[in-house]
Amino acid sequence: MMRLYPLVLIVSFIAVCAVKANSSNERTAPQLYRRYCVSCHGSDGRAKTSKGKFGHARDLTDAQWQDEVTDERIFNSIMNGRSQRGNMPPFSNKIDQKEAESLVNFVRRFRAS
Repeated sequence: MMRLYPLVLIVSFIAVCAVKANSSNERTAPQLYRRYCVSCHGSDGRAKTSKGKFGHARDLTDAQWQDEVTDERIFNSIMNGRSQRGNMPPFSNKIDQKEAESLVNFVRRFRAS
């Protein structure tokens, strides 16, 4: 019984480290937005960047657009890109479904009052 104690302790330590390593690798919506979205949509969501103006990026603060667009539509635009209004590349190869959902919620916070 005494011989198992060190082994159990080591296995428990490895499991805790693995959980902590996984949780620290999770990217938050603000981190994702800064990495993938800010160059076109701007830090304020207004798409006033030169790249945003050139690519006709959506003004995420537009209250009318926010009222009319569904979460599903925003999600699909993030994952599959858009080419009708502007030229937004797809991000499905860079982010996962959970991260895209968090970005949808983040985009909703840009709505102007």
